[in-house]
Amino acid sequence: MLLVFSIPVFAAEPTDDIVDIAVGNPDFSILVSALQKAELVETLQGEGPFTVFAPTNDAFAKLLEALDITAEELLAQPDLAKVLTYHVVAGKVMSGDLTDGLEADTVNGGKVKFDLSGDPKVNDANITSVDIEATNGVIHVIDTVLVPENFTLQEVDMEETVAPETGIPASFPFLLTAIGTAGAAMLVYKKKEA
Repeated sequence: MLLVFSIPVFAAEPTDDIVDIAVGNPDFSILVSALQKAELVETLQGEGPFTVFAPTNDAFAKLLEALDITAEELLAQPDLAKVLTYHVVAGKVMSGDLTDGLEADTVNGGKVKFDLSGDPKVNDANITSVDIEATNGVIHVIDTVLVPENFTLQEVDMEETVAPETGIPASFPFLLTAIGTAGAAMLVYKKKEA
């Protein structure tokens, strides 16, 4: 897949922050749940600027399969914030600022590396969409969750796990992805009746 980096000539000023954009895009529902669980929503609504490499729901599904854990177990990980902050670079880094072999420090304290020799990548993740501007930074979409070296998968007691702040069960975004839009509408309707 060839991804062309371009800067729009007549781009409107962004009106939403990074979190607002993520909340408004159903492909980021798992990311939003994770940000809520790790208590990072307020941070990413801050002044910034931030550059976020945002994994899609499909990226999280691949991670769950690779780690052989459930969505609930992922959201209950004590090191969840380490994973999420590994996707954030301080400053606003547009696609045109990236160079092949560039390394960038993440908010997590680790480094990510860019490979632009073929399809553009950050570490092993393909960058599938670029330059989604927010009032406090920019989002680039990736197809794989970046896992930092300082993340340790831990066994968690699921009986003590609490749902995210939304009150929606932690597994809900994963259910939406799995059953598709028609089923999702039904689930939302039934959820509101309860």
